[in-house]
Amino acid sequence: MHISLIVAMDSDRGIGKDNDLMWHLPADMKFFKETTSGQIVVMGRKNYDSIPERFRPLPNRENAVLTRNTEFEAEGCKVFHSLEDCLSYYEGESDRTVYIIGGGEIYRQAIVLNCIDEMYITHVDKVYNADTFFPEFNEENWTIHEILEWKKDEKNEASFTVKHYIKK
Repeated sequence: MHISLIVAMDSDRGIGKDNDLMWHLPADMKFFKETTSGQIVVMGRKNYDSIPERFRPLPNRENAVLTRNTEFEAEGCKVFHSLEDCLSYYEGESDRTVYIIGGGEIYRQAIVLNCIDEMYITHVDKVYNADTFFPEFNEENWTIHEILEWKKDEKNEASFTVKHYIKK
């Protein structure tokens, strides 16, 4: 099983506010969609709830939702009650990548578990006064490559850089 993490964060490591995206960056959304398409996406329940209903579950991906609520159901999704249970379910997966897609608590758990093989981090060149942040991690444990740079334009409200972090 190969585990990736994908996130976009602002200059203050902010990833969300009021359980919603803070920016309009179609070029980054396209990168996210292309990268995770055909793969497995793992998200927390609050993150799942923040996706507009017409896009749930995320199309062309196997959706896994993490929640402590044992009554929770989400049509077209697999539901797990811990990140460990979810990862153990996909343990034998060899054809698809498991992408941790948020939110903040799920990212924190994945970093603490030290289970991530690679990360795709979009660094947005702006501050958005977030209330949810991406956790700190030791960059020295990763080989970092810049894979995409996008300058602010009429469709994308901020410049951003996507970096690929590969565990050393």
